[in-house]
Amino acid sequence: MDICVCIPARDEAQRLPVLLAALAQQSVPGTIPVAIALNNTTDDSRAVIIEARSAYSGRLDIRVSDVTFPPALAHAGSARRLAMDAGLAVLGSAATGVLVSTDADTRPPTQWLEAIGRAFARGADLVGGRIVIDRSEPVPDTVTALCRTWDAYWQAVRAIEDDLDPVPWNPPPRHGDHTGASLAIRASLYRQCGGVPLRRTGEDRALVAAAVACGGRLAHPVDVFTHVSPRREGRADGGMAAAMQEMHELADKGTAPCAPSYEHWRERAIWRRRLRSQPDGQARIAREEPLLPAMPCDMVLEEKR
Repeated sequence: MDICVCIPARDEAQRLPVLLAALAQQSVPGTIPVAIALNNTTDDSRAVIIEARSAYSGRLDIRVSDVTFPPALAHAGSARRLAMDAGLAVLGSAATGVLVSTDADTRPPTQWLEAIGRAFARGADLVGGRIVIDRSEPVPDTVTALCRTWDAYWQAVRAIEDDLDPVPWNPPPRHGDHTGASLAIRASLYRQCGGVPLRRTGEDRALVAAAVACGGRLAHPVDVFTHVSPRREGRADGGMAAAMQEMHELADKGTAPCAPSYEHWRERAIWRRRLRSQPDGQARIAREEPLLPAMPCDMVLEEKR
């Protein structure tokens, strides 16, 4: 499997050394191509990358694009598209090429790329990685408890889906994350679905939706995950940092969160199963589900200790 790790980065001189060190320590053999898209950067990120290129010579093949987007395009969609398109150029016409997206503030474990490769070998076309809060940085106990509560909720939702609408290429146990922090996609599918949409926020989920609508098989293996900084001031609107800020605010209020009840998820799983049995059903789900009315948040979640 030919891969290229694709990283959008803006003013990430403090974070990039951690990520690049983690990539150099991956368990896969050989040289790992890395495409970094510096965008609207004013700090020492380029100097940090040059230093890493020397330190990991022969292990990381680091390519850098340095662009200043105009205000209308200075957003996550443009930055990630630049990184992924640069990775596509690195892979060229490789028949088994895979683009692996991550963010500058992540710290993937040693087996990350190896686990991604196993998922593709099992037949996936896209592989989402689970987001794990990096415990090397402080997180309040109240926020940790809230994260556990949400984790338990989503585990219950996935159990419902696996019971009512199992998918062979995404078997349990599985998680449900597929964000730009850990998202791998076959290069051929990336080309087919049109690449990263130029959206200010949510560009990663929009890419996944477009790829699945083209027939891509999305998998969420539990052994594919990455550590992500719990920082609350990020670089992208609506990104992980914004989610952490919301989590802190909710934890500070001491208010239990609400979410759609499990019955709504049972109905949705049955709807998907019915559609999936029809011709082109998998792609139709991706196209039609966003058009359904939003589920009401009518269930209070109990704290998990």
